[in-house]
Amino acid sequence: MRDTVIVLLLFGGTFFAFVAALGVVRMPDIYMRISAASKASTLGTSCILAAVALYFASTAVTGKVVAIIAFTLLTAPVAAHMLGRAAYFSGEPLWEKSTADELGASGAWCDSKSTNQPELPDREKP
Repeated sequence: MRDTVIVLLLFGGTFFAFVAALGVVRMPDIYMRISAASKASTLGTSCILAAVALYFASTAVTGKVVAIIAFTLLTAPVAAHMLGRAAYFSGEPLWEKSTADELGASGAWCDSKSTNQPELPDREKP
């Protein structure tokens, strides 16, 4: 029974890792690629590490695996958010079929004239 669960977790992790790779290749802009890569790779990593913890059935390994999964779950979304934000402010255009630009419409804090910051490049309107 334990081996079956390990196999299922490994297949699940492999599936999510494949979906992450496919998302990076197929998504139309960097924001969607970042989203696909961070979400699917976090799930894939968690499944594979859970399989490792079950395989070794040791308290030391399980503790390390839980710590790694917790660290991954805490840091991957923050890293993806910061990468997306940096891409947005460096002028990376949104996909032409994007329907919302919440960061650009969020207020005067990003207005370069009111903060004496250098003006950001104009964005293409959807």
